[in-house]
Amino acid sequence: MISFRGILRLLQGNRNFRLLWSAQVISEVGDWLYAVVLYSLLLQITGRAESIGIALVLQLLPQLFVSPMAGVLNDRISRQRVMIATDLGRAVVIAAMLLVRGAEQLWLLYILLVLETVLWAFFEPGRSAVIPNITRNDDERLTANTLGGVTWAAAFFLGSSLGGFLAAAFGRDFVFAFDAASFLFSAWLLSRMRFAEPHLVNAPKRTARDLLGAGAFTEGLSYAWAEPKRRATLMVKAGVGLLGSNYVILSVLGQREFALKWFTSDAAAASMMGISTLMAARGFGAMTGPWLVGRWAGHDPLRMRLGIAAGFAMVLLGYGTLSQSKSLALAFAGIALAHAGASTAFVFSTNLLQTLSDDAFRGRLMSTDFAGMVISISLSSYSAGWAIDHGVPARQAALATALVMLLPIGLWLWITRDWRESSILE
Repeated sequence: MISFRGILRLLQGNRNFRLLWSAQVISEVGDWLYAVVLYSLLLQITGRAESIGIALVLQLLPQLFVSPMAGVLNDRISRQRVMIATDLGRAVVIAAMLLVRGAEQLWLLYILLVLETVLWAFFEPGRSAVIPNITRNDDERLTANTLGGVTWAAAFFLGSSLGGFLAAAFGRDFVFAFDAASFLFSAWLLSRMRFAEPHLVNAPKRTARDLLGAGAFTEGLSYAWAEPKRRATLMVKAGVGLLGSNYVILSVLGQREFALKWFTSDAAAASMMGISTLMAARGFGAMTGPWLVGRWAGHDPLRMRLGIAAGFAMVLLGYGTLSQSKSLALAFAGIALAHAGASTAFVFSTNLLQTLSDDAFRGRLMSTDFAGMVISISLSSYSAGWAIDHGVPARQAALATALVMLLPIGLWLWITRDWRESSILE
């Protein structure tokens, strides 16, 4: 059972996790502050929803191409060093966004988004892969994964809530500078971690070809595909990624239908605040979902399996509600419900995969896991932007997003129908 006491015990008693978690908090708050500003800037410069879809594709799709290399590298060298190096690189990339002033610099913004994506693709598999190395038992690992998911959501909630307001008060440059500084602080925290990395013990000396070669990636894919339960669990995040259309839908609805015009007469500021409010609903839901459902599921793999299906069903109901909402309060509630479900499926699938994997392959397994999600987010976000620009109302796009969830619900229940009721890990 996940509890506040367990979380406090983990943070107080596990220095390495405390440092990793603190780095996550500061960098992710900065990330979501800047995301709201970025999407509102694109809508202001281009006037097209498709521009957000393009930005998301550039932020995500390159991960598909670098994930094989990222997974292999995280299984061949120190994951701690990979995380530190990528944080430093991201600080430089975000700082360079201060140079973007208008439509004539959009090409630079798009290049920087690709670079940030590449660095994230190296960082995230390493962060997920070290959790079993720095936690001492199954209880700590489950608590760490749940807290990681809740923290991501809390950072999303806080950053999304404040991003538009801070940008309106202090300007976009302030937000970009804060995000760049957050990565520097994160790198410093990570450098203070001290833990063993079993995959490096007695590891032979590697050449550059060994580190980046396709053979090691193919070996990792074979490992991932060999076990049916591991293979099925890898598909969960691809289902969660079908919700990627939310970035476009929430940005467009926040700008066009839920702009906080009562708060300010500045149209651009009102739009940023509207986007902030809807994004905050997403963060609120993602923050509460894994916590509440996690308390019910505990360590029971069967309940985790059912929780994943329930998570997809919550997305269906939540975005169905959003598509019919006439008030900001109802829209907020629908978005929160949907992302509580999506976050639950994300956290449960991560914990199951970590349990089902050996340390020597964990970096490649996590990289493959994220690659599937990246593909579906890229396709769904670009499709939503294209459809809205070609006359489909944002509310209908929200309804389509809800109905698409019938696919992962049905597939997950069908694939897992023959798993043992007592445990899916045996």
